Amino acid sequence: MHPFDTATLLETLPDGSFRGHTSPAYANMVGPFGGVTAACLLQAPMQHSQRLGDPVALTVNFAAALADGEFSIVARALRTNRSTQHWAIELSQGGEVAASATAVFAVRRETWSAPEAAPPANLPAADALTRAPLIGRPAWTRHYDMRFARGAMPDAFDEQQQLDSVSQVWVRDEPPRPLDFVSLAALCDSFFPRIFVRRRKVAPIGTVSMTTWFHADTAMLQAQGVRHVLGVARALNFRNGYFDQSAEVWGDDWQLLASSHQIVYYRD
Repeated sequence: MHPFDTATLLETLPDGSFRGHTSPAYANMVGPFGGVTAACLLQAPMQHSQRLGDPVALTVNFAAALADGEFSIVARALRTNRSTQHWAIELSQGGEVAASATAVFAVRRETWSAPEAAPPANLPAADALTRAPLIGRPAWTRHYDMRFARGAMPDAFDEQQQLDSVSQVWVRDEPPRPLDFVSLAALCDSFFPRIFVRRRKVAPIGTVSMTTWFHADTAMLQAQGVRHVLGVARALNFRNGYFDQSAEVWGDDWQLLASSHQIVYYRD
């Protein structure tokens, strides 16, 4: 199995809940990589027998860092309409909730569609850039091939504050894996904390809440396959111990696949 599939593997239990296990392959500085935790929370309704359609929105609230080991997930369909379905999801460990989520699924229909956002212009192709270094980085970064056109993680935290926190990076699972909704949910959290890029100073941080909107349908993800997607990330504000982080994920055909926004705690 691909390391990502191992990390997001859920066993369905007789009572309808799910059992999973953290993976050392996606370890972060404290606990597992939050993107994989979000992916596990989405995986539960994705493989639930009552699921309707595909995900269009996922909000994850991180209540505590997970410890290495087993965890359980309960996913409840709160309401199912003709074309939409609303879910509440809880991930528990040691009898306490470590993360909660809400998700909206829908059956998409052909309608008038028009993009308004636009990807950055004149970027080098992924093949023209070198892969970001892995030495000194958390384990999870080894499972993403990141190639930065702008805003890479600093080689040295010299506290030379930058004018902005924008990153532009081609990224894909490593080893290559066909893109799907679960891996896209994780990939939306693969951007380094904006405060590291802007301030070039190490600070204790932790995502508090993250929402991802899925603009792609299954056919678009299948068409993307294993090729790099383009990620663009930025912050809007750093203030009093919290900063936001917004991101866009574009296919290499310049279709917007997903966008996300999160609020992150930091300590000065």
